[in-house]
Amino acid sequence: MLKKAVIPFLLGAGLIASAPFAQAASNLVFCSEGSPAGFDPGQYTTGTDFDASAETVFNRLSQFERGGTAVIPGLATSWDVSPDGLSYTFHLREGVKFHTTPYFKPTRTFNADDVLFTFNRMINKDDPFRKAYPTEFPYFTDMAMDTNITKIEKVDDHTVKMTLGVVDAAFIQNLAMSFASIQSAEYAAQLLKEGKPEDINQKPIGTGPFVFKSYQKDSNIRFTGNKDYWKPEDVKVDNLIFAITTDASVRAQKLKKGECQITAYPRPADLKPLKDDPALKMPDQAGFNLGYIAYNVMPQIKGDSKPNPLSKLEVRQALDMAVDKKAIIDAVYQGAGQLAVNAMPPTQWSYDTTIKDAPYDVAKAKELLKKAGVADGTEITLWAMPVQRPYNPNAKLMAEMLQNDWKKIGINAKIVSYEWGEYIKRAKNGENGAMLIGWSGDNGDPDNWLGTLFGCDAINGNNFAKWCDKDGFDKLIHQAKETTDQSKRTELYKQAQHLLKDAVPMTPIAHSTVYQPMRKEVQDFKISPFGLNSFYGVSVSGK
Repeated sequence: MLKKAVIPFLLGAGLIASAPFAQAASNLVFCSEGSPAGFDPGQYTTGTDFDASAETVFNRLSQFERGGTAVIPGLATSWDVSPDGLSYTFHLREGVKFHTTPYFKPTRTFNADDVLFTFNRMINKDDPFRKAYPTEFPYFTDMAMDTNITKIEKVDDHTVKMTLGVVDAAFIQNLAMSFASIQSAEYAAQLLKEGKPEDINQKPIGTGPFVFKSYQKDSNIRFTGNKDYWKPEDVKVDNLIFAITTDASVRAQKLKKGECQITAYPRPADLKPLKDDPALKMPDQAGFNLGYIAYNVMPQIKGDSKPNPLSKLEVRQALDMAVDKKAIIDAVYQGAGQLAVNAMPPTQWSYDTTIKDAPYDVAKAKELLKKAGVADGTEITLWAMPVQRPYNPNAKLMAEMLQNDWKKIGINAKIVSYEWGEYIKRAKNGENGAMLIGWSGDNGDPDNWLGTLFGCDAINGNNFAKWCDKDGFDKLIHQAKETTDQSKRTELYKQAQHLLKDAVPMTPIAHSTVYQPMRKEVQDFKISPFGLNSFYGVSVSGK
């Protein structure tokens, strides 16, 4: 067991104020890039939210191995699948303890009731807890799991059976994703009794490797190592602190000074000085990600009385072919990006190599706008992310370059931005015009790109383009999801990729290399292919 730190927490304005604190062997300080919107993983879709909740406080029935895409047992030790692929029987891990905190003291260990509560709340809008605390579960519904899971049964205290309406080839992978984190039914019942159901999103209780302690928005999140964790070898620090630092250059300086030991999403401009620092190390790997522009295709943008020019195919084609991708990749990614032509990375199985970009052509773009009846000087909004993500290290610069590109064809792009949680919330509500966004794969399955980002079921979730081709694209991806034959799935996904490319609801920009700067004393941190930051199994050696 690691020795308990004797240096007290410093509650300054979000900064970890002393290098000695940051270097204490049983403390790990992570310079994170933004404030989470909340701590209930089922409600959210971004890595910022998942890092602060699913990767710390919670577990899932199945889980991904650290640093990989293979599925391993989590709160379920094993599962059986019926011959028709429609029934899954989960055998639950026994003796797993939920967290004990000042606001909750469990009277029992994890059991089937917790699994039923977790999923019934997401499926059933009449669930008592959901009626008391109305919320949506965008990831769950984007993947149509709310309609496809037709029954959840408690066989006994440590066995749960789930029945599907149609085969879902990626069902076990989906259950390993952050949104499927298992909540405590007993804690939920306590919150209902107290009339505080919303606390499930502010004071989380899980079974994970870290116990939530406190949160100061735009400042810090504090966790303690879970001494009762069911996999004790994964808890190697006593205290985990997220030092929320939105400016990437400030994060880099804090890392160099020893005020944090790991930092998120460095700017390309900072890579060389970080690599040259003898106190640091910087592992990297090819990113399983995509940075892209989503075009809101609705006839009217929410909150705007004018017709939406982006609803016209010719306008989207014109904007797409006016983007100077090479210049953007050179300036924004600075050698750490690969030009993207498709809606998924080339390392994803079923990627169609025959798909090509429309050539960069300003004159042709102007012709298309004229054909669409779009006047010179027409204004659109271009949303720029306020945070650095693996798929876009500098959205502000990218937006400025796009603004310049589109001005050449007579389109005036007004750049707007919001705080990250608000940015996502407003976009899901349909308030965006053209929007800079991206994705890091979550489960290694093609549906996680095509269905989650462009399926009709995802219109109110991660489908920021609000594009829905029900009889073409959507039909193909549903057929692909309902077969377990990978060669057949590949053919269907390839057809879907062509339909998506032709409809231009998005412009793919780049796949980026992921760099993870950290101090040399950090041991056994694994870069996640899914763009998450996981600290279980990580330790900090002494000086």
